[in-house]
Amino acid sequence: MTTLLVLIVVVLLAVALWQLTKIFDLTQVGANVNDTQVANDNDNKVNGYLMFGFLVFIYLTTIWCLVYYGKFPLIGDSASEHGPELDNLMVITMVLIFIVQTITQALLHYFAFKYRGRQGQQALYFADSNKLEFIWSIIPAIVLAVLILYGLYAWTNIMFVDEKDHKDAIVIELYAQQFKWEARYSGEDQVLGKANVRYIEGVNNLGVDLSDPNAQDDFTSTELHIPKGTRVIFKLRSQDVLHSAYMPHFRAQMNCVPGMVTNFSFVPTLTTAEMRENKDMIEKVANINNIRAKKSADLVAKGEPALDPYTFDYLLLCNKICGASHYNMQMKIVVDTPEEYKAWLKENSSKTIVLAVKAAAEEAKAAEAPAQTKDTTTVTSKDTTVVAHAETK
Repeated sequence: MTTLLVLIVVVLLAVALWQLTKIFDLTQVGANVNDTQVANDNDNKVNGYLMFGFLVFIYLTTIWCLVYYGKFPLIGDSASEHGPELDNLMVITMVLIFIVQTITQALLHYFAFKYRGRQGQQALYFADSNKLEFIWSIIPAIVLAVLILYGLYAWTNIMFVDEKDHKDAIVIELYAQQFKWEARYSGEDQVLGKANVRYIEGVNNLGVDLSDPNAQDDFTSTELHIPKGTRVIFKLRSQDVLHSAYMPHFRAQMNCVPGMVTNFSFVPTLTTAEMRENKDMIEKVANINNIRAKKSADLVAKGEPALDPYTFDYLLLCNKICGASHYNMQMKIVVDTPEEYKAWLKENSSKTIVLAVKAAAEEAKAAEAPAQTKDTTTVTSKDTTVVAHAETK
């Protein structure tokens, strides 16, 4: 906000100076004042120097941004095997953009001054220059080709999963719906059961086919746990609209498309505890908590509860504007050590979807029992297809 106010003040000051210049010209009665709409040599010279002034402004602003914002950990906090490669591609692209921007802006403003209009001067016209056309066509073409090839190489390395990777990988389904995420684990058989939106009913909100033998040990979680050092293959589905599974610290993003199953995989390299001990992350958390402390002081003064201290967690976000509560569509990701992950699986694997459906069916029957005793001639038990599937197991 302070920066915005400073910029507004600078703009208003420039407008005021321009108006004062116009007033000064109007006060020069009888002087040799150019009151026509045609720029003279002096006007062109002034505009040329202003172009140089704007060039200095651009460079000073760029330097200031690098010094002030360069301390924030923007691309140094990746927590997946492919993260550094993606970060390198981003760094190379940004460096090239910075160099090209610096050179082209300098040339643009220099030539605008050098070839400014002068009284009686005529521009040299020529139809074309094969040499210039070749230079400014072949150089961008080569640079873009190198970037594209490097990008395709990085993308192939990230997306290609061979048979060995599949054999040792963990498969987890991420299910998107307005406005929450849910993770489905395959249980001991390490095979996810079939699923379809047509099977969505009651507590089976992921539409798992409960008649599929592979679905008998599947269980869900609203907190995504993954082990460090093991490839995780994500199967992504959406119940309603287009979502995008975005895990920024793992440099992972993939669309969740209704009616399709999309895939993404990566190998986590830092547990949640290890990332919390990262020097840059400690500084970032401290800065956030300082801001929250100041905000809490204002809230307490108004009689409202204070904000809780911030603790870093990996997050799964939605990177598509999917509706009114899109901003709140997130799920906590916990990267465990292999031992911690096994313990978590052991603790949660018994909470299967099949058992949840059976429990819901029993509760429904218990609720219907009093009504049946009052009128046994008209009230009959009626199970849904999903419940029937569950009871056959």
